[in-house]
Amino acid sequence: MSDDKITIYIKPTCSTVRKALKILRENGSEFDQVNYYETPFTKRKLSGLIKKLGVPPRELLRKNEKVYKEFGLSKKELSDSEIIDLMVKHPDLIQRPIVVKGKKVILARPAEEIEKLL
Repeated sequence: MSDDKITIYIKPTCSTVRKALKILRENGSEFDQVNYYETPFTKRKLSGLIKKLGVPPRELLRKNEKVYKEFGLSKKELSDSEIIDLMVKHPDLIQRPIVVKGKKVILARPAEEIEKLL
């Protein structure tokens, strides 16, 4: 994989993802998109991306998701490993889109954050 190639991990129905994809297309950037609902994250892959993001896994949780509330995640003390396990099992919990270019990984929220990689 070339350092110039961008990989964006997406949920196609997400408006922020659609905005990020539009920015990439308008910029003429080459990119691969991975729908992590069709090609689920492994724990190892997600852990590696989170490590490169430089944030604790809890910061990547989508707090308004039904599953977040059902599990009472705001009140639970979970290890990073347990949080990642939950995100792998319930991908709706993952903030998106996660964008990789070379060794850089960002969370493109808002979508304009993707411009930092271009």
